[in-house]
Amino acid sequence: MEEQSQVFSYIEPEENSGYLLWQVTMQWQLSMNRALGKMDLTLTQFSLMAGLYWLSKKQTVTQQQLADYANTDKMMTSKVLMVLEKKEIVERIKDPGDSRAKQLIITDKGTQTLREAYHIVQQVDELFFKTVIKDKVIFDDLLKRLIK
Repeated sequence: MEEQSQVFSYIEPEENSGYLLWQVTMQWQLSMNRALGKMDLTLTQFSLMAGLYWLSKKQTVTQQQLADYANTDKMMTSKVLMVLEKKEIVERIKDPGDSRAKQLIITDKGTQTLREAYHIVQQVDELFFKTVIKDKVIFDDLLKRLIK
């Protein structure tokens, strides 16, 4: 292949950190979705439930605050919350201070579902990350630096 027709600055995609991160992320998400699917949940549903749980410990939570916290699209968050509401996992009520906003409450059923789902997530994580567990502190630190 001629030098000038080269598209990428590397020979193999595995030389690119973004490609590697994407591959790892796709594998992890697939593992999570397969395992959580047994509870009729998706990783996105679990993540929003978990985010709501953590935020609710500190404050009343709106859909917008949850979307911001989870770094998710506002419309997608709304659609996922509608599904969770139908499953009686989350309640959405009008915010008394803002008629356009919805406050979110995780139900007792939602808390129990989250607890059960978390056990599944722990098992998947343990299996998925077992090859890097000895470097967990470094690995987690690198991920946190990327998030910032």
